[in-house]
Amino acid sequence: MVRDSSLCIILSISILAWLSACDGNTPAGNCSESDREALIDFKNGLQDPYNGLSSWQGSNCCWWRGIGCDERTGGVISIDLRGDSGTYNYWELSGEIRPSLARLKSLRFLDLSSNDFVGVPIPEFVGSLENLRYLNLSCARFHGAIPPNLGNLSNLQYLDLSTSSYSLSINNLGWISGLGSLKYLALDSVDLSMVSSGWINVLNGFPSLSGLHLSNCGLSGSISLPSLVNFSSLAVLDLSFNSFDSVFPRWLVNVSSLVSVDMSDSGLYGRLPLGLGELPRLEILILSENDNLSASCTQLFQGSWKRIEVMDLAGNIIHGRLPTSVGKMTTLSYFDLSGNLIGGGVPSSMGSLCSLVYFDLSNNNLTGSLPEILQRGSETCDSHGLRGCLTSWMGQLKNLEKLMLDHNFLEGPIPSSLGNLKNLTYLGLRGNQLNGSLPVDVGQLSELDVFDVSFNYLSGTLSEEHFANLRKIVHLDLSSNSFTLNVSADWMPPFQVQHLGMGSCQIGLSFPAWLRYQNVINYLDFSNASISGPVPSWFWDISSHLSVVNMSLNRLQGQLSNPLPIALFAAVDLSSNLFHGLFPHPISEVILLELSNNQFSGGIPQNLSKYMLDLSFLVLSSNRLTGGLPESKGEMQSLRVINLANNNLSGSIPPSIGNCSSLEVLDLQNNSFSGLIPASLGQLQQLQSLHLSNNKLSGDLPSSFKNLWSLETLDTGNNQLNGTIPAWMAEGFIKLRILSLRSNAFSGEIPRELSSLSSLQVLDLAENNLTGSIPSSFGDLKAMVEGQARNEYLLYGNNGEVYYEENFLVTTKSQSQLYTKTLSLVTCMDISGNNLDGKFPEEITKLVGLLILNISRNGIGGQIPKSILGMSQLASLDLSSNRLSGAIPQSMPSLSFLSYLNLSDNNFSGKIPYTQQMTTFDHSSYYGNPGLCGAPLNVTCLANEPDKPGTIEDSGGDDEFIDQWFYLSIGLGYAVGILVPAVVLHMKSSWAYAYFDFIDRIVGRWLPLGNKRAKIQRNRRRGRR
Repeated sequence: MVRDSSLCIILSISILAWLSACDGNTPAGNCSESDREALIDFKNGLQDPYNGLSSWQGSNCCWWRGIGCDERTGGVISIDLRGDSGTYNYWELSGEIRPSLARLKSLRFLDLSSNDFVGVPIPEFVGSLENLRYLNLSCARFHGAIPPNLGNLSNLQYLDLSTSSYSLSINNLGWISGLGSLKYLALDSVDLSMVSSGWINVLNGFPSLSGLHLSNCGLSGSISLPSLVNFSSLAVLDLSFNSFDSVFPRWLVNVSSLVSVDMSDSGLYGRLPLGLGELPRLEILILSENDNLSASCTQLFQGSWKRIEVMDLAGNIIHGRLPTSVGKMTTLSYFDLSGNLIGGGVPSSMGSLCSLVYFDLSNNNLTGSLPEILQRGSETCDSHGLRGCLTSWMGQLKNLEKLMLDHNFLEGPIPSSLGNLKNLTYLGLRGNQLNGSLPVDVGQLSELDVFDVSFNYLSGTLSEEHFANLRKIVHLDLSSNSFTLNVSADWMPPFQVQHLGMGSCQIGLSFPAWLRYQNVINYLDFSNASISGPVPSWFWDISSHLSVVNMSLNRLQGQLSNPLPIALFAAVDLSSNLFHGLFPHPISEVILLELSNNQFSGGIPQNLSKYMLDLSFLVLSSNRLTGGLPESKGEMQSLRVINLANNNLSGSIPPSIGNCSSLEVLDLQNNSFSGLIPASLGQLQQLQSLHLSNNKLSGDLPSSFKNLWSLETLDTGNNQLNGTIPAWMAEGFIKLRILSLRSNAFSGEIPRELSSLSSLQVLDLAENNLTGSIPSSFGDLKAMVEGQARNEYLLYGNNGEVYYEENFLVTTKSQSQLYTKTLSLVTCMDISGNNLDGKFPEEITKLVGLLILNISRNGIGGQIPKSILGMSQLASLDLSSNRLSGAIPQSMPSLSFLSYLNLSDNNFSGKIPYTQQMTTFDHSSYYGNPGLCGAPLNVTCLANEPDKPGTIEDSGGDDEFIDQWFYLSIGLGYAVGILVPAVVLHMKSSWAYAYFDFIDRIVGRWLPLGNKRAKIQRNRRRGRR
C-alpha cells in the first residue's frame, strides 16, 4: 500500500507527460511513407512471439498498435510498445533495436519498457532523437553502459531507465546536465557505484525536477548539499536501498514541494529534523530500516503533519512514549513504528485516527494492558463524537485492517471490543504477556485472515463459538499458551487454514478428527498438545501437503508410514514420542528430520542420500539405532546438523563426512564408535560443535583439526585417545568455548599455549596421565578472567523451526550436571585425576570470573595463595588429595558464592577460619588434614594455637617439649606437696593456712590447662594411627 501511493504520483506525472507529448494520441490522416518504412524496418528487427504487432500492415501506420501521429502533419510522434504481463494479454518483444527509428524526426514519446531485450545495449542513436520528451526503457533487460549521448536530448522531460538486476551502469552523471528540461528521472537498480560523491550537486541544478528515483543504485557517501537548495519543484524523492553511511540530509526540510520521501534502508544515521513535520505537502514518509536514525516521540509528533498519510519509521531508534499529539494526524492511514524503542502505552488520542488502515507497533517496549491502550478516545471520528463504553469506541475504527502489536510487554486480558473491528484482516499479538481467556467476540471477525496470539500467558477453554465466523482465516496461531480445546467429536471447522499453530494447547487425548477436513494446510504445529495413541491413517492423506509438521512432545505411538508422505522440502519434527519400528524415509526430499527421543530401531539406510540429498538438519538421537554410519552421508552437502547421540551405533566414523562442507554440528556422543578420528573432519570449516565423547575412539587428535577455525565446542571425553595435547590448538581454535579431553590417556605436559584461547570458558582435562605443573599462564585465560555476565543461548543450525541447543556435562561436587540454556554462563577448569606436581600457581587466582575449579587428585604442593580472595565468583573449589600445606587463608570465608569446598587429604594445619561462608561446610571438607583444628572438626585448638603456616612435625615437637616440663612440674609439686605440709604441721598453724591457700590458687589456675593439652595430644596421636 505504501508503494501504491508513490505509484499514483508517478502515474500522474506519466499521464501529464503523455498528454503533453501526444496531444491526445488521436490518429489522423496517413503517415508519411518514410515513417512507415522506418517502422517496418524497426519491426523486422524485433521478435514478436505473441503476435502483438499483427496490426502493423497496410499503408496508414497511424492506425497500427502503439503508434500515435500528429493530427496536422501525420508524422509519427509516439511509439508505445511496453510489454504486457496481464493474465489475458501477455506479450513482450525481443530482438534488436534497429537505427531506422532515428529517421522518425517527429518522435516525442518512446516506451519500450517491460520487454525482453536481454543482453542488448541501449542504442546510441537514441541520443539523436532531438524532439523526444518521454523515454521509458525500464525493465526491458537492456545491458551495458548507458550511452552518455542521451545528454543531447535537451527537450526530454521524462527519463526512466530503471532495471531489476543491475544490468545497466553509469560511471559519470555529468551528461545529465544536458537534459535541461528534465522533470522526472528514474534510474532504479542502475549501477551507480562508480559515480563520484558529487552526484547530488549535479541533480541540484534541475529546479524543474519533480520526481527523482535512485533506489538500489549502490550509491554511497554523504548526501549533504551546499546551503543553496534548488529542488524547488521536487515532489517525489526515492533514494531507498543504498549504502550512504551519511547523516540524515537536513536540507530536505527546505524543500516545501515534497509530497513523498522514501529513504528506507539507506544507511542513514543521526537525529531526524523536527522540520519534517512542518512540510506543508508531505503525504508519504518512509525512512524504515536505517537502524541508526533517532528521534524522541514527544518532539517528533508535536509537528503539524498536516497531510501525512503514510509514515513508516520501522527499524530505527525512535524512543520515548507516544504523546497525545499523535492523534492530530487525522489523515494517517499507514502507521509503522515497529522495531524501535518506544515504551509506555498508546495514548487514547489514537482513537481519532479514523482513516487508519495499517497500524504496526510490534517489536517495541510497550507496556500496560490492551484495555488501557484501546480506551475511549478523547477525539471524535464523526460529528456525534466518541461516547459510550469501550466497545462502542472500538467500533469507530471501521477502517482498521491490520493491527500488529507483536513482541512487546503488553499484559492483561484481550478486550472483547476487538470483535467490533469488522474490517480487521490481520491481528498480531504474538510474544507479549497477555493473560486471561480469549473473548468469544474474536470469532465474529469475519474478514480476519491472520490471527496470531502465540507466546503469551492466555488460558481457558476454546469452544466452537470462538471460531464461528472465521471463515476467511488462513493463518491461525494459538501456540505456547495454555488453551484447552473443547469441541464436539464431529466438529467441522468453518475455515480452511494454511498455517495452524496449536503447540502447548490441550487438544485432546486422541488425535483430533476435525483436522481431517483441512485440505490446504501446509504448516501444522501440534507439539506438546497432550495427544496420545496412534496417528490415524487418514492423516497420511493430508500430510503430503505439509511443508512443516511438528508433533513433538506428545505420546503418539505405533509405526510411521514408510515411506513417509510429506511435501517436497518439508521440515518434520516428530521427536519425543513413542514411535517405534524401522527408520522411516520420506517419500520426497526434506530439509529437516527430527525423530529424537523415540524407540526407532534397526540401522540407518545406506542409501540415505537418495531420499534426502538436500537435508540440512538430521536428528536421530536417543533411539535404539544400531549398525554403522552410511558412507553416503558425505554426499549430503547441505547438512548443517547431524545429531546421532545416545544410540547403539558402532563401527568407524566414515571419512566421507568431511565432505559435508556446510556442517555446523556433529554430535555422535554416547555410542560405540571405534577406530581413529578421521582427519577429513578437519575440512569442516563451518563446524561449531563437535561431540565425540563416550565412545571407543583411539589414536591422536588429527592435526587437521587446526583448520576448524569456527569450532566453539570440542568434546572428546571418555574415549581411548592418547598422545600429547597439541599446542596448535591455540592457533587453530580461535573461537573455542568448551574443550573437554576428559578420561582419555593423554600424557605429557599441559601446553602453556592454551592460555591464548581467549574465548575458553570450560577446560576439562581430568582423568588423564598429564604430568608437569599447572601452567602459570592459565591466569591469562580471558573468558575466565572476565566471566560471563550475559546469558547467550548457544543455538546452532537454526533454520527458523528447530535448532541444535548446545549441551555439556560439567562435573562438580562429585556429580555430573547437564547444562544447556545457561551453559554460556559457566566457567570451569577441571584438571583433576592426573599426575601434576609443582606448587599451586598464584596466577590462577587472577581468574576472577571462574565458577568451578577442580585440581584434586594430583601431587600439587605449596600453599593456597591469600589472593584467592579475588576469585569472588567461585562456587565450587576442590583441592583434595594433593600435597598442599600451611594454614587455610583467613580470606576464604569472604568467598560468598562458594557452595562446595573440598580440602580433604592434604597437609593443611592450624585453625580452620570457621566464619561467614565457611560455616556452610561440614567436617567432610577437611578430612585427612591431621594438623587442622577447630570447628567443624571435633578437634579443639589450643588457646594460643597459631594460625600461621607451619609443618605438622614442627608443631608436634613444640607440643612435646612443653608437655615434658608440664608433667615434671606436676611430679615436683606432688613431692613438695607431701613433705612441706608435714613440716609445717609441726610448726606454726598460721603458716599452714597460708600455704594451703596458695596451693589451692595454683591448682585452680593450671589444672584445667593441663587437662586440655593432654586431650589434644591424645587426639593427634590417634589421628596419626
